[in-house]
Amino acid sequence: MKPVKRPFPQRFVAAVLASAALTAGLVVMMPGFTPLAVAQEATLRTLTVTGQGQESVQTTKALVVLGVEQQGRDATTVQEAIAQRSTAVVELLRSRQVDQLETTGVRLNPQYNYDNGQAEIIGYSGSNTVSFEMPTEAVGTLLDDAVNAGANEIISLSFIAEDDAIAAARQQALRDATADAQAQANTVLSALDLGPQEIISIQINGASAPIPINLPQRAEFSVAQADVSTPVIGGEQTVQATVTLQIRY
Repeated sequence: MKPVKRPFPQRFVAAVLASAALTAGLVVMMPGFTPLAVAQEATLRTLTVTGQGQESVQTTKALVVLGVEQQGRDATTVQEAIAQRSTAVVELLRSRQVDQLETTGVRLNPQYNYDNGQAEIIGYSGSNTVSFEMPTEAVGTLLDDAVNAGANEIISLSFIAEDDAIAAARQQALRDATADAQAQANTVLSALDLGPQEIISIQINGASAPIPINLPQRAEFSVAQADVSTPVIGGEQTVQATVTLQIRY
């Protein structure tokens, strides 16, 4: 009787193949250690941190919005008075060589008196507004002169920095935000007896431009005092930045 040949057990075959592969200098991925699993493991071993940075910059320019407002019983009379006074104000501003001078609003509206459900026009109200920029140290005197020329509304006054100064502050805010994120990551990993390997993702969430410093109070004048100059003092603007890092450890 001839002996019956039985197939080798699968485990034995797998062991032989693995041994042969290792002998030949090949890498065999054992079950549970596929390339996908290795990639997933690397992804799981990441730390995400967000750093904040901010930098202050001195304002040097004032953004002014002022106007001429007039009321009266006749629309034509009101509009003519506004035009005359507005022309005088604009001529003054041009003589002082202000920057970015432009008209921001023209208005003429009827005024009503309501009696027993009936609307009766009793007059008109109109205005003309302009905006401009100029150095902060000179704006106080100019506001007084503008009131003398015919302006009777200072609608808003904001302070802004030079574009170059804002750009430099933005770069510094980004550097500070990056350093803050790295410091946070180092603190956490050190507390866990771990160390950073590499940064695998960087996100700049924004280095926002500073919001102008506003003086929202609306001022109305009838006449300016010749011996008094309006004091105007600027301040600082703050540029903020946020940086998010994803770090493998």
